[in-house]
Amino acid sequence: MSIIIDNISDIVKDRIGNIDFNTDCRTSMLFEMLMQDRNISKKEKVIQAIELYYPNIEQITDIEKAIEDILWFYRCGKELINSNKKVENNNNGNKQIYSYEFDDNYIYSAFMQQYKIDLQDEDLHWWKFRAMFDGLSKETKIVEIMGYRALDLRTVKDKEERKRLKKLKQLYALPDMRTQEQKEADFGNAFW
Repeated sequence: MSIIIDNISDIVKDRIGNIDFNTDCRTSMLFEMLMQDRNISKKEKVIQAIELYYPNIEQITDIEKAIEDILWFYRCGKELINSNKKVENNNNGNKQIYSYEFDDNYIYSAFMQQYKIDLQDEDLHWWKFRAMFDGLSKETKIVEIMGYRALDLRTVKDKEERKRLKKLKQLYALPDMRTQEQKEADFGNAFW
């Protein structure tokens, strides 16, 4: 399967079948925000995810397959790669470096700047959006900001440069949306 060789509408239809399915990028952005919301139960997330992607829920005959199809689609048709390798635990390992909720202006302007695409006027397939998002150049503000967020300050040797980058990292930091209990639990887990 290739986004540049194969027709993505056919790929999705072959996988999903003749069931109505939302492929617009906004649906998958909402899905990602839903999955990141720690205040919603797993059961409610499943229900809301199905409602996001399937406008006619009565067409679904197999809930497990519907959920698998959502995850497959969200991953842009890529299967998960299982790895038994131990992942090094560091401060930036799973750090979120962008947010559709908080970076909406930067993402919108990046698409206008680089692709001349108005995300308000386009119904853009999720896979096309992700390919373009991943291909944004360093000349866009969102890529610059993501670079600050991803930066491991321990790798910066020059003291003045580290101080400057620390300020930028703090300036563009995403808000911590965890509850106090979640922060305490995460703090405690850091020691185990």
